[in-house]
Amino acid sequence: MDQILDQLGGLVLGSVPTMILFILLVAAYGLLVRQPLQRVLAERRARTTGAVEQARGAIAAAEAETSAYEDKLRRAKAEIFQARDQKLKQWNAEREAALEQVRQSTQERVRIARQEIEQSAAEARNQIEAVSGELSAQILSVVLPAGVVPTEVAQ
Repeated sequence: MDQILDQLGGLVLGSVPTMILFILLVAAYGLLVRQPLQRVLAERRARTTGAVEQARGAIAAAEAETSAYEDKLRRAKAEIFQARDQKLKQWNAEREAALEQVRQSTQERVRIARQEIEQSAAEARNQIEAVSGELSAQILSVVLPAGVVPTEVAQ
């Protein structure tokens, strides 16, 4: 057993320089490679995260502007439709007023024409009545002999 311990002690003593070199290699790796690599990766992660956050902010701002533009567009369309409806109502009112004016003037013309027709008819009746007496007297004078005088005509 002493022999095994002596051999182990010799092996451990022989491996001490290898262990020291290994520890120095790990420390050199940590200082020369790992720390700069971690710094670069951290900086890259920060830049990537920052770029992603910046992109998210830009997207949010674009969405806000888009919704603002859509809102303005909706309001503008509503104003246009409202103005169009108001113009249509105005035109309809003007048309109705013009139609009413034309109706009234036409009714007035019809009333005047009726009065003129009635007046002409009354004048024609009067003329017919005036001429009918003369015509009946002429007919009677032609039909009856010269000595007979009708009683109605004589009066």
